[in-house]
Amino acid sequence: LVFTEEDKYGLYSNLLFKYFLAEGIVCGHDLFVASAKEHPDNILKELPAPLLDGTYGKELGDEAAAVKSEDFQDSMKIAWRYQNLPKMEASPTTYTKFGHYYDVSKKMSPELCQSAKWHSFYLHEELSFEPKMKTCNMNSGYARLLQSIQRIISQEGFDGSDPQKKQRNVLRIGIQSLGSILWGDDVCCNDTPEDTHSLTKFLYVLRGLLRKSLSACIITVPAHLIQNKAIMERVTNLSDMVVGLESFIGSERETNPLYKDYHGLVHVHQIPRLNSLICDVSDTKDLAFRLKRKLFTIERLHLPPDLSDTVSRASKQDLAGSAKLLSSGCGAMAIGKKHLDF
Repeated sequence: LVFTEEDKYGLYSNLLFKYFLAEGIVCGHDLFVASAKEHPDNILKELPAPLLDGTYGKELGDEAAAVKSEDFQDSMKIAWRYQNLPKMEASPTTYTKFGHYYDVSKKMSPELCQSAKWHSFYLHEELSFEPKMKTCNMNSGYARLLQSIQRIISQEGFDGSDPQKKQRNVLRIGIQSLGSILWGDDVCCNDTPEDTHSLTKFLYVLRGLLRKSLSACIITVPAHLIQNKAIMERVTNLSDMVVGLESFIGSERETNPLYKDYHGLVHVHQIPRLNSLICDVSDTKDLAFRLKRKLFTIERLHLPPDLSDTVSRASKQDLAGSAKLLSSGCGAMAIGKKHLDF
């Protein structure tokens, strides 16, 4: 269960959501898409197009040329005594071909979308089809969604406890903007919501369904609207992996020259550790993302080394504060040679 905290305008979290679904289609997995905001049919029409290996090599070649230009510019700024120090790589791990890569400037072909088997759950249609119901003191929208997921898992052969005769496959579940007011939940509206346990009950049951089935789930939640910290703590504990996206749009960092190469920060709050009582916490604190012309990449945050007179006093203070927040060896000398892609 991957829990993604949405950025304030939902732009980049929605892109990650579509990457997850697009990877499922390319790998031949079954999809289950649930939303109360946007119709699942429209979400699937907006999936990014996969890049072929040759095309992706060309993209990397263009990026390498840009990095080489950055290297030359940095060498003019850094004092000569530091030029021969080893440079830290931009990627937290060494590059290996993993999964597929996608062109966000193009949409996936209708033929490829139609080749995949997928199921949809649009809350407004579901509520209009059946009478109002409330199960286990849970929000009716959440209860219907759980019933729908459970039905797909059992009928389509994803139940791991039930031996299946047909070839096994993986079910990818995507739930958009869970916890928002569109789901009939009020956790985003006030500090003391009337229904404080519906969201946590839903995640508790969903996690049980995921544990006994061949499925993986990604959920995006507008966490910046949930003021009750106790609810956020419970939601985090009920998730396997928790990732937050902090966009620079509308903030002071958007115009700050220190962050001119990036569009936001990535906060890895929790990493899954199966068969253990506690979850792992990432040692990497300095990840940032940027949306290029075609690729969405996550890299180590590279802060510019020069503190010349062209940098304002406020920017210098921001740089000093950022250096304290980042982990040791945050990479003031990091050069973006490698990156992670979803």
